[in-house]
Amino acid sequence: MANKKRNTILFVVLALGFLLMFFASISLGSVTIPLKDVVASLTGGQATKSTWEYIIINYRLPKTITAVLAGTGLSMSGLLMQTLFRNPLAEPYVLGLSSGASLGVAFVILGAGFLPSFLSVIALSSYAIVLASTLGSTLVLFLVLIVSQRLRNTMAILIVGLMFGSFSTAIVSILTYFSTAEQLQKFTFWTMGNLGNLSWTNIGILIFCVGIGLLLSAKSIKPLNALLLGENYAKSMGLNFKQARLIIILATSLLSGAITAFVGPIAFIGLAVPHIAKLTFQTSNHTILFWSTLFFGSIIMLFCDIVSQMPGYDVTLPINAVTSIIGAPVVIWLVMRKRNF
Repeated sequence: MANKKRNTILFVVLALGFLLMFFASISLGSVTIPLKDVVASLTGGQATKSTWEYIIINYRLPKTITAVLAGTGLSMSGLLMQTLFRNPLAEPYVLGLSSGASLGVAFVILGAGFLPSFLSVIALSSYAIVLASTLGSTLVLFLVLIVSQRLRNTMAILIVGLMFGSFSTAIVSILTYFSTAEQLQKFTFWTMGNLGNLSWTNIGILIFCVGIGLLLSAKSIKPLNALLLGENYAKSMGLNFKQARLIIILATSLLSGAITAFVGPIAFIGLAVPHIAKLTFQTSNHTILFWSTLFFGSIIMLFCDIVSQMPGYDVTLPINAVTSIIGAPVVIWLVMRKRNF
């Protein structure tokens, strides 16, 4: 009863924290917009200045929604992978999806110099980069799914995923070696991650993909709880292990693949947020971890987005760097506090 009351209080605090970060992310930036104008713009009213309303609707709100989607999707992917492989170091990109996406983008950006001039312009467009990233991660997904149907050992799938990642990274390195400084700069910018520059159409596609991934994740809550004690125990409880593993891999692939395609690879969130949720709620029950991971993922990503915007300055820091700089010390501190981790 005490744990239930404690969990309720924690969830209320997380909900309030989410709302605070959501509105702060829209309000803060190179131009600080008063909170009352933010609320007025989002509720159909008018802001004090028309330029503020334009900034909110066309720039700040899409970026904030993207941050929430990226935070929830990557953190949930990390939780799924850590439970499936029973490895605290597992993260969303452990199956090689990020490397596959990077390979697709590398072919477009770094290989554009081998194309005719009119085709290279098309290849370097934002839609071409998203498409290439999607195709790269999807290709790796299909290969992993084929392997998962042939292998009984889950750890073998982890090794195969890592090998796919290494192979993709090697191809990217070769393309990098033959690329120009301008091409390398564009590819480097993509690897830093970017929550902005998404149209409402792109956000709609991302919402659909993340929504399906989260539904598959919710469907996997009971299998995940059964897997806590190992595959053999889960099978003895009547779990269709192959089917459950397939759904978990599909959910992870859909979440991390779609997010990487639209915003680039983002470090730390998928690895650390599940640990933060577990250490805060002191439970391994995935019914609780499902919601707490979603809240923590969105709050931390929104906070990192606020920091990356450098409120009051015209400079925007790479979101990938900010997530790691802020996140790594937090996890170290939490682990040091819980020495039995």
